[in-house]
Amino acid sequence: MPPPGGGYGPPGNYPPGGYGPPGGYGNREDRNWVLVAHLGGAIGALISSGVLGFIAPLVAYLARGNQSPTVRAHAQAALNFQITWSLIAFVLLFVGWCLLFLPNIAVVVIQIVFGIIAALRANEGRQFRYPMSARLIK
Repeated sequence: MPPPGGGYGPPGNYPPGGYGPPGGYGNREDRNWVLVAHLGGAIGALISSGVLGFIAPLVAYLARGNQSPTVRAHAQAALNFQITWSLIAFVLLFVGWCLLFLPNIAVVVIQIVFGIIAALRANEGRQFRYPMSARLIK
């Protein structure tokens, strides 16, 4: 059984001036992993035409998900969204060879825009609910 409080130190151990992580994070490392999950998904989608956008959220989920419930929740949401849209991008990329990749461009834009919005919300310490996302990872 984990120790009370999830193994995190008491709140408020930040230097005077209040430049610690935003509310909802155990420490800076959690915040960084959350941003990796959301922004990494957007960047991965951009680099790979939408097909490999799930890699960064998967890395965050596996690397820090068992240690931090906050990182797990954010990475799980990003992973579900990116897997859903990566599958759509793969199908459109496969079918869209004759269509000059226009449908695939729309999918990549969706992955990037929602990844950035989620990262901005996560940076504020809030959970973002991705629209149009299947719950594949529970």
